[in-house]
Amino acid sequence: MDANKLKEILDKHSKWLRKEEGGERANLSEADLTRADLTRADLTRANLTRANLYEANLTRANLTGADLSGANLSEANLTGANLTRANLYEANLFGAYLSRADLTEANLFGANLTRAGLTEAYLTGANLSRANLTRANLSEADLTGADLSGANLSGANLTGANLTGAYLSGANLSEANLTGANLTRANLKDVKNMPCFQIVPEKGSFVGWKKLQNDVIAELLIPAKAARVSSTGRKCRAEFVEVVEMYGQNEAFDKHTDKTLYKVGEVVKPDKWDADIRVECTHGIHFFLTKKEAEEY
Repeated sequence: MDANKLKEILDKHSKWLRKEEGGERANLSEADLTRADLTRADLTRANLTRANLYEANLTRANLTGADLSGANLSEANLTGANLTRANLYEANLFGAYLSRADLTEANLFGANLTRAGLTEAYLTGANLSRANLTRANLSEADLTGADLSGANLSGANLTGANLTGAYLSGANLSEANLTGANLTRANLKDVKNMPCFQIVPEKGSFVGWKKLQNDVIAELLIPAKAARVSSTGRKCRAEFVEVVEMYGQNEAFDKHTDKTLYKVGEVVKPDKWDADIRVECTHGIHFFLTKKEAEEY
């Protein structure tokens, strides 16, 4: 499809949206839009079923409610695009760029998102059931309430992703990186290869390390009676700790709240204690098992 024909269709589509006389819905079903420049294009509710959008530029395009079922969007640039409630059923999004794209309540059932870039994407309530997300980058993505049942997330980067209330039944998480991911109330029934296991000692006392304000490092004793957990990353937390030694100053406050003071010989307790291993950043005294990790945090 040449540029003039594409412009004509989009012009008519714009009229349809404004309900002007002569306006009609954009019908681009099976259209060849390979490498087309559709930056900021208004394709609200457009029919793009089985369209070829290979390497198309759809940066910040409005595709709200668009039908992209079976479309080829491999290597397409959808950075910041609005795909709210779009139908991407079994669409090919291999290697697509979807950073900060809004896919709220989008239908991505069976879609191919292998190696797709979804950093900071909004996927709240999205249907990703049986989607292929092998080695996809979902770092800091919002997947609150998303349906990931039976999805292939092997090797996916879910660092810092919000999976609160997500449905992961039967999903494959082999070699997935869940460091800092929030799995509160997530359904993990029959999850395959869940990379979540305790790295803290289950019994007895042991030493941990924590960085405080002004880069002060505290050597902590986690007593045998203190509850302790680790999540999907290297960060651990305890119900209470005892400060053994300070490196840099004699006392220092924690880095995040500026409220908890650490002194040698003192027992330090958090405001609350949360034993949920699915959440990395929650109530408790956080620490690392090695001094080097604390120094580099």
